[in-house]
Amino acid sequence: MTAIDLPAEPLTDAPPQVDNLDALESEAIHIFREVAGEFDRPVILFSGGKDSTVLVHLALKAFRPAPVPFPLLHVDTGHNFPEVLAFRDEIAARHDLRLVVASVQDYIDDGRLEERADGTRNPLQTTPLLDAIGDNRFDAVFGGGRRDEERARAKERIFSLRNAFGQWDPRRQRPELWNLYNGRHRPGEHVRVFPLSNWTELDIWRYIQREKIELPDIYYAHRREVYQRDGMWLTSGPWGGPRDGEVPSLKTVRYRTVGDGSCTGAVESEAYTVDDVIAEVAASRLTERGATRADDRISEAAMEDRKREGYF
Repeated sequence: MTAIDLPAEPLTDAPPQVDNLDALESEAIHIFREVAGEFDRPVILFSGGKDSTVLVHLALKAFRPAPVPFPLLHVDTGHNFPEVLAFRDEIAARHDLRLVVASVQDYIDDGRLEERADGTRNPLQTTPLLDAIGDNRFDAVFGGGRRDEERARAKERIFSLRNAFGQWDPRRQRPELWNLYNGRHRPGEHVRVFPLSNWTELDIWRYIQREKIELPDIYYAHRREVYQRDGMWLTSGPWGGPRDGEVPSLKTVRYRTVGDGSCTGAVESEAYTVDDVIAEVAASRLTERGATRADDRISEAAMEDRKREGYF
């Protein structure tokens, strides 16, 4: 038998290493395009926060040079930070995106909802959200939820079926093998879609750094008058202020997540730049929701209970 001489060098080059952010971006863009091809009336939940801003950035990349083929939806509690609302409106105008706003305050004013005793409005968002989805006949709703944020979100699939009442049942979750997504749904049902499911908070910030994505200044260190409650630094606003024994003080803080000001806390920070924030997040052992969201501390299953009712 004659020996076969093998070539000294491999016949083909090894495949290039894929950067983690490139892989995450590619997956998210694929999901946006899948939804655009499979659903009739998708919408992006957009609050002006970092995750939803990254969602809009990815949607712009997914369909460029064509415009994004669906609108934005924000459920405004009436207790949002003014800096974030101004940023929300500016981004929608800059990219010529239609913005649908569902107002919790409108529901309180006409009696469809009642103010909670604790003043927190996050749990009141569910009804306006579901009404906006039904009234506009949205059949796919993009959200910025990530699995690393909270244990209930870790259970969620990328395509998450909601029944005709907008409710989530973890037992109805569908397998998602080989990046194949099942968007089938009955009339009246809709699907929540989470393109950032596999991202972490650190991935988000590294992507913001790489893509030079603009965010509200509230995400970076600034001086603000805050007071401490239940281990969190809260600030005064339309939602109220310090109670007896809660003494305001001026501190250098930033927000890791933004939402209803009555239950969203700041963290003491000297992170004035994206690089500073990345270093801070890399050293943290708490997710942003675990560190700064009082509404998630109501019970061990607070988020899951709200999701079952139709929450984001």
